[in-house]
Amino acid sequence: MKLLLIEDEQAMQKTLVRALSRLGWSVDVCGDGAQALQRWQEVHPDVVLLDLSLPGLDGLRVLESARKNSLTTPVLILTARGTVGDKIIGLNSGADDYLPKPFDLDELEARVRALHRRHSESNAESGSSPIATGTLRYETDSGAIYHGKQVLDLTPRELALLRTLLARPGHAVSKERLFELVFPGESDVQYEAIEVVVYRLRKKLQSTGAKLVTLRGLGYLLKVGT
Repeated sequence: MKLLLIEDEQAMQKTLVRALSRLGWSVDVCGDGAQALQRWQEVHPDVVLLDLSLPGLDGLRVLESARKNSLTTPVLILTARGTVGDKIIGLNSGADDYLPKPFDLDELEARVRALHRRHSESNAESGSSPIATGTLRYETDSGAIYHGKQVLDLTPRELALLRTLLARPGHAVSKERLFELVFPGESDVQYEAIEVVVYRLRKKLQSTGAKLVTLRGLGYLLKVGT
């Protein structure tokens, strides 16, 4: 596995590189926020470990820029900012998981493996070619979803949910599976939160002809117009 560690604290860099390299993983390090996006594009990592307090450019701005540039690499935020508000901001900016400092290295390893596994499974399900269903099209290379020629303005959670349903047209996806993909590793999130994401996505899909249908006991099904 190839990792990109975006962290400016040298002691933390050395500790993580040593620990992660022992697992047989390749670790590339960048300590400057202003250079992080370029490094991200050059390295093509499997998982990004991102600190928020960076010189040059704040970690949240790095993350937002990466997502705007269609970099869909799973991101695990590592930061001393451990408040609930900071966590929500990070996840809403496009992060996939959040681990406050100080943390246990075994837990870090488990989180990284889980992110990589879910991302690999998602890619395997969707394939490398665009997925077109009705008027909707998911570009697997960029990670964007289009209605005709227009890119849908979706949050990372809405995007994760819709991508999963588009990959299985005509098939219901369980609520449990969608929760795992939309809220990866978030044990403190209420299970009913997935319903909020579904509600917001339904509103954004109104003009596309696509509908999210609730099938009791089965999950959610995407019906699309032609």
